[in-house]
Amino acid sequence: MQTALTRRANRPFTRVIALTIALAALANCGLATAATAMCTSHSPSHRVALVELYSSEGCSSCPPADSWLSQWKNSGATQSVVPLALHVDYWNSLGWTDRFSQHRFTERQQTLTDLAGGHTIYTPEIFISGRELRSWSQRDSFASRVGKLVAEPAQANVAVELKPQAKGAFDVDAQFAARTPASANTLNAYVAVYQNALTSQVHAGENSGATLHHERVVRQWIGPVPLIAGNAQIHRGIRIDDADVNAATSADSFGVVAFVENAATGDVLQVAELAACH
Repeated sequence: MQTALTRRANRPFTRVIALTIALAALANCGLATAATAMCTSHSPSHRVALVELYSSEGCSSCPPADSWLSQWKNSGATQSVVPLALHVDYWNSLGWTDRFSQHRFTERQQTLTDLAGGHTIYTPEIFISGRELRSWSQRDSFASRVGKLVAEPAQANVAVELKPQAKGAFDVDAQFAARTPASANTLNAYVAVYQNALTSQVHAGENSGATLHHERVVRQWIGPVPLIAGNAQIHRGIRIDDADVNAATSADSFGVVAFVENAATGDVLQVAELAACH
């Protein structure tokens, strides 16, 4: 375990093709519909695993976790695993300020930990649909957790529509509907705007001298928006005002992830994602 105060050694992760094949096969049971021309996406009939990595450019054990997360960046075609990298800010006082860090991500990490009865937050830390998985680098453990989730029926419906504007700008319209009205009063809706293909030259701290590569980095976070009578909508104009926008040339450089969460437990009930269209 590694925080500003403590560390733990991370077991090396070995990419396993069989895991990818297994997750792709799960998609045969209720794929999400997504049409690039229409730039819309709908969540499938089964639950989708939202994988949240809490990371920092100031943490020497985080780059391997960042690399691990990147293998799922194009997994939206199967709608089984949806990854996000949330950069926390509690490493910023130790020599290197992470330009992607936001205090709200530190707060979210602490909230999820508190809901699970824990006390310590650290990096890298992985949550899958709101539940921590310490053994994420062990392929069987990760596959088992994801497999159990996607085998469950969806507890909410999520739909996303994007309308491109200027470069690095688009309008997002996300619709959320609970499938279980009895629990709808505890549900919140969120939209996360992510960016791919980011690079940082680190000049201080534990990763001094390293060139770090990031995928699925959350740049904007919208929510919580409570579901009222089982429904919610988030409509927002998005602009990424950053020099990195000039380097973004592919359609999947930006995108959004929309999800429904049970505020009382931290469980993420359903997820939809959509890469920005041109």
